[in-house]
Amino acid sequence: MHDQEGVIKYQLTQTQKPLPLTPDEFTLINVWRTIAYQLGIIGQDPKRYSGLGFGNISQVTALPTIQFIISGTQTGLEESLSPEQYCGILTANIQKNTLTALGLCKPSSEAMTHAMIYTVKPTIKGIIHVHSPEIWHATHALNLPYTAANIPYGTPEMALAVKQLFITGQLGDTGSFAMLGHQDGIVSFGSTLEKAGLDLIKYLAAARAVIEKKRPNS
Repeated sequence: MHDQEGVIKYQLTQTQKPLPLTPDEFTLINVWRTIAYQLGIIGQDPKRYSGLGFGNISQVTALPTIQFIISGTQTGLEESLSPEQYCGILTANIQKNTLTALGLCKPSSEAMTHAMIYTVKPTIKGIIHVHSPEIWHATHALNLPYTAANIPYGTPEMALAVKQLFITGQLGDTGSFAMLGHQDGIVSFGSTLEKAGLDLIKYLAAARAVIEKKRPNS
């Protein structure tokens, strides 16, 4: 069930040029990424996932020809990223499992899932994918929507499974879901990054409450 973390499974065609981020766009996405890092749900830990980086963040941009910007693969070690550690997705073909991108780093391994969410629900403008054992293990207790345990991350199958969560009405414009086939994988999204981040924090608090209730003498 648990694939190696951080392995890119799509076919990538990339133009190696600096991403022309505006200061406002960079500040917004980087602040929320740093918050997730400080919460321990984006990052890199030698004791987790064979020491590989985990988690990523993206947002729709006003940049021409760029669909969205996303943090680069294996950037989890640093608390705050530089503009060069973000990548712009130009096109995404879910069926062919191909991406074209612009930037100096490769996009996150979960970029295809981000692309599907933006495609199926254009009102969504920000996505945060984290690794939270607390939320993940409390998926059923929290009545959190989820993709099945036999669907691996970073694949067209995962992207299509996420699409089904929207089609069946389990997800709206703001919300979160678990990836049961991707260890500790949780995705939050919203019409703004702030809404995505606040929904994520809400579920983190609720999951910790579930844990506390299970403690002896609690």
